[in-house]
Amino acid sequence: MSADQLGKIMGVRRQSVADMELSEAKGSITLDTLRRAATAMDCTLVYALVPNTSLEALVQRRAEALAMAAISGVAHTMALEDQQVTGPLGQQVRDYIEDHISERDLWRDND
Repeated sequence: MSADQLGKIMGVRRQSVADMELSEAKGSITLDTLRRAATAMDCTLVYALVPNTSLEALVQRRAEALAMAAISGVAHTMALEDQQVTGPLGQQVRDYIEDHISERDLWRDND
């Protein structure tokens, strides 16, 4: 479909179609504009976020980060009291995740 044809269907000038194509190339096109163009071409606009890793890996990384933050705070406090945290760090992280972190808490701000 030419720019003239698309402009006619969308009810805009050819220059508006050219501007739309330029904004799409720059990554600044709006969803509303894309939706109008899709409708004009008898298409459905699909907007999706696709994770770079599995959802399971994302959840695991977040749980580990929360566990590490908590464990490092405890380790610091215990060091001030002349005590040591015992056991391998990896096991401590796994234990903390199992005992203290639920999936619903993963994305909550800890303010």
